[in-house]
Amino acid sequence: MSKNIKYLLVSLPTSISKTNDHDEALTALRSAVTTDYGSVFPFEIPEFKIGTLDALVQQADELAKLESGCEAVVGKIGDSLKGILDGDENAVAQQKTVNDKPAEQYLKSFHWNKVKYRADKPIGELISTLQKEVTSIDNQIREKYNSYNQVKTNLATLQRKQTGNLSNKSLTSVVDPSLIIQNSDYLETHLVAVPKTFTKDFIKTYETISPMVVPRSAFQVATDDEFVLYTVTTFKKHSQEFTHKCRESKWTPRDFKFQEGGREEERQEIEKVEKDQKKVWGEALRLGRTAWSEAVMAWVHVLTLRVFVETVLRYGLPLQFVCGLVRTTGKLVKKARASLDVSYSYLGGNAFGRDKKGRVTKDDSATSADMQAAGHLGDGGEYSAYVCYEFEIQ
Repeated sequence: MSKNIKYLLVSLPTSISKTNDHDEALTALRSAVTTDYGSVFPFEIPEFKIGTLDALVQQADELAKLESGCEAVVGKIGDSLKGILDGDENAVAQQKTVNDKPAEQYLKSFHWNKVKYRADKPIGELISTLQKEVTSIDNQIREKYNSYNQVKTNLATLQRKQTGNLSNKSLTSVVDPSLIIQNSDYLETHLVAVPKTFTKDFIKTYETISPMVVPRSAFQVATDDEFVLYTVTTFKKHSQEFTHKCRESKWTPRDFKFQEGGREEERQEIEKVEKDQKKVWGEALRLGRTAWSEAVMAWVHVLTLRVFVETVLRYGLPLQFVCGLVRTTGKLVKKARASLDVSYSYLGGNAFGRDKKGRVTKDDSATSADMQAAGHLGDGGEYSAYVCYEFEIQ
């Protein structure tokens, strides 16, 4: 799936052909775009139940907002997949399919899902159904992705405890329990991680930084590239002061409580969280793949409704129109639209004219309040003489 591909959904009255024929109108649309600027494929839109004009104008606005929401949800799911797959663009692209097929293939062969969204239901009901579905997809993927991130963070925290330095790693596998005074009413053993550059100062001063430090009680337990770990014994009533003075001297007091079987418990905890992460990773990936597919399908159905509602508002009844999917690129999309403007600007009436060189121009004064009131600018986009929606599936 190329990032540079853009699509236009274009609806035109069949009157663009001399015979008012659907197939001839599609051929005329292809000729207007030309192969230089893109390819045109037929896009089938069923006839929906049409309500009042006021209802259609309101639905046009609702669909504009819903389509924007659909695009945002598809983007969020893509970001979630990127996080799950550690930013591997190729792996992410493999997950972005619609019913296990490329999204473009789904677009080119699109058929309205009459089982899921019955076309004989009112448009307002279809909008409500799609809104609920998109919201549900968004909630599900957010909840699962948050769960995955939480498990991932928990595992990273546990792994840091095993692989960090003596100032922050777990000491369960480092400290011999026999070095720790236990069950004493008066004495307490402290573990202190001292930066290697401060060890001489530590040996000289640790006995005097607080009252009632047991003389010559410092014992080197372990060392790494950055720190030396010592035990020091003090009287309990001065333990808090000793700890405070250690921090002032930039030595790191370490909390340690001996627990029988602690090493095995830590190992089992890491194994458990690793299994949890693999499980949640798989669940999040499967859900992300499914959610992306469902979100794209919902988005295209919303786009279909937008085109239909706008077509009724723009061209009126009886409905005689042709809809085409224009596949183009980011570089050519403006030229494709300009080519369409040249061919069909007359559909915009007084809103469009031509300059002295024959180029199509727009009369902004004719397209402001009236077009907004009619729902033609419901999404804040630029007015065109025909129904046209641009989108990109990333």
